[in-house]
Amino acid sequence: MAETPLPLSIASAALQRGGRVLWSGLNLSLQPGELVAVLGPSGAGKTTLLRAILGLDRLAEGSITALGEPVTRAGNRRIGYVPQQRPLARDTAMLARDLVRLGVDGHRFGFPFPRRADRARVDALIDAVGASAFAERPVGLLSGGEQQRLRVGQALADDPRLLLCDEPLTSLDLANQRAVVGLIDRHRRESGAGVLLVTHDINPVLDSVDRILYIANGAFTLGTPETVLRSDVLSELYGAPVHVLRAGDRLVVVGAPDADESHHHHHEDAL
Repeated sequence: MAETPLPLSIASAALQRGGRVLWSGLNLSLQPGELVAVLGPSGAGKTTLLRAILGLDRLAEGSITALGEPVTRAGNRRIGYVPQQRPLARDTAMLARDLVRLGVDGHRFGFPFPRRADRARVDALIDAVGASAFAERPVGLLSGGEQQRLRVGQALADDPRLLLCDEPLTSLDLANQRAVVGLIDRHRRESGAGVLLVTHDINPVLDSVDRILYIANGAFTLGTPETVLRSDVLSELYGAPVHVLRAGDRLVVVGAPDADESHHHHHEDAL
């Protein structure tokens, strides 16, 4: 029997922006069922890394293989993508159900009438992400947490074996953060999908994370939370004194300079 390909394999990768090397020499093999959180200041190249995996941005060096295939601009239906949480306009003329349905039949043009199997799949996804109570409501009238549950449902439509999440918890309250993390966590445990999750706050996912890729200052470190989230490791990465403090069950990183001070009025990164 053929070996199952890794969800993601990144080899000797380098990224540039505007002629400037963001980072180089990245090697990452994402194992089936593994969740890797990607941390670092604004402008470090976290979203660009996801775009490169999706085939939207080119690497300056190296290669990316997703689910056994080199990434291309054509994309891969077995890669799920949860974008940053941005509120949809209140007058968006789409029901909650329709947002999830796009993930199921959005790639088939010329089929305006949903097939029965599609309808059942949409119902199952809506149920799985806890959206049944508001499935028939206009999507623009839903809360940020409700909208984000639907985006997760849309991303899971093709039962992806690789799930990319770009700041999926931004501006969600604690209860909705936990709910969204729970949905992502359940999918990777049940399906063996690999998950790469970009976040500026490690705390909501700390209990679920297997490894952390921390990018800063043109360099990166990759390892378990215990080996990465340490004052000495992050101070070396930033080239400045950085302190990792434990406050109850939360970690707080203090003194980490933001790479993009001129563009972002950034508070201390609450990690």
